[in-house]
Amino acid sequence: MGTDNQNWHLNVSFDQWVAVPVPGPRPAARYKHAATVVDEKLYISGGSRNGRYLSDVQAFDLKSLTWSTVKLKLESNAVKMNDGIKFEGLPAIAGHSMIKWENKLLLLAGHSKHVSDGVTVRFIDLETHNCGVIETYGKVPVARGGQSVTLVGSKLVMFGGEDRNRRLLNDVRILDLETMTWSSVETTQTPPAPRFDHAAALHTERYLLISGGCSHSVFFSDLHVLDLETMQWSQPQIHGDLMRPRAGHAGVTLDENWYIVGGGDNRSGAPDTLLLDMSKLAVSVLTSVKGREPLASEGLSVSSAVLDTKKFLVAFGGYNGKYNNEVFVMRPKLKDNLLPKIFQSPAAAAAAASVTAAYALTKSEKLDLTEREDSNFKVIQVDHSQQDLSVEISSIREEKRLLELSLKEVRSENSSLKAKIEEINGTHAELSKELQSVQGQLVDERSRCAKLEALIAELQKNLESLQPVEEEVQILRKQKDEFEREMELAAASAQRQNSGVWRWIAG
Repeated sequence: MGTDNQNWHLNVSFDQWVAVPVPGPRPAARYKHAATVVDEKLYISGGSRNGRYLSDVQAFDLKSLTWSTVKLKLESNAVKMNDGIKFEGLPAIAGHSMIKWENKLLLLAGHSKHVSDGVTVRFIDLETHNCGVIETYGKVPVARGGQSVTLVGSKLVMFGGEDRNRRLLNDVRILDLETMTWSSVETTQTPPAPRFDHAAALHTERYLLISGGCSHSVFFSDLHVLDLETMQWSQPQIHGDLMRPRAGHAGVTLDENWYIVGGGDNRSGAPDTLLLDMSKLAVSVLTSVKGREPLASEGLSVSSAVLDTKKFLVAFGGYNGKYNNEVFVMRPKLKDNLLPKIFQSPAAAAAAASVTAAYALTKSEKLDLTEREDSNFKVIQVDHSQQDLSVEISSIREEKRLLELSLKEVRSENSSLKAKIEEINGTHAELSKELQSVQGQLVDERSRCAKLEALIAELQKNLESLQPVEEEVQILRKQKDEFEREMELAAASAQRQNSGVWRWIAG
């Protein structure tokens, strides 16, 4: 990819992350910043580095591959914060959210040294670069960081986060951007456990998806769905590849696909980029990187961009033992790219099938075919020249090649599944042997217990038979005691008599 070529993006391979070469200076490496793409420019703000919050705003031109600092201007009529503290410019902040709304970037919540009781909504005007705080009304949510903020029509839906006292949250709050009024939401069914640093996505403008995140001791791998019409939570079953526990990951949606990148569990970064088909709730690993690469980081950002009508993912920053400031791009292979255009309509598919059958019979320059479809289609008359036929055959061959590739992937996946099944069966066999051994030990212990119980019963009987003997012994002891007392009395009497005799002799 040459840096002097503004069409560098045309050479990016599908479904693979590519580091973008940046010849000039770059912003400071960071994580837990906020980012979004507007008009072929990646905007980033704030973040954290070495325990210090950052306050800068940077823009990366995706065509010229150059960074520039956005110099903000404070509006003369600066609005006060919700808690009465006057705004003095964009503060150093991390764990906040950035949303494009009309011609502004809205920055919500986040951790900062500027103490605030409620969530603050700041703005940056993309045309004038004026900045300030937007006064909001209603039930302003408690200040927090690590939350998710999702744009739904003209409303922002905020979920979860961690307040400045490290209290974990799982509340749902809505900001109406037309009136700048906050409202709290009462939901039904079981909500997600309180968490922060999770990812959120919107499907069909109705369903809010929450993935992963963490508490102070647990990293989550679950998926929760909130129906924004009924405000009911659910936890659907996910198909496909397993989602490892992670927090600090980033996500972005294209059509019905949710791309989830990076994150980690404080021990290692997640190297896989996941593709979640939101319509089928099926997860697959799109690609993976090495464990210490910047994309396997916590606190990175990922955004979507359109360059010359082509869609891209753009990732920046993160921390995995090292703070990063590289830009990565990926060109996802969307569903429309999977099949040739000839197969994108039933009528065209029928015509192609007719051409294939006819070519097996003849190679004449002109060919008249009549394809009678079911009641859903009219009779199709096809008149092809040899050149048109060659084009159709090339398309069919390409389709055959794609199908063979798909078949190869399926076979490879089947082999992998068979290996996993064999491993599970081997584990099951070992567990069965261990279970049989334990059951044998239990049988021996039960036999030993039965013998002990029989011995105890026999001893109890012996004790019962000794009871009369004990009574006789007690009687004999009493008799002995009485006999000894009589002997003592007799001895005493004899001694007195002897004493009298001696006195008589002496007299």
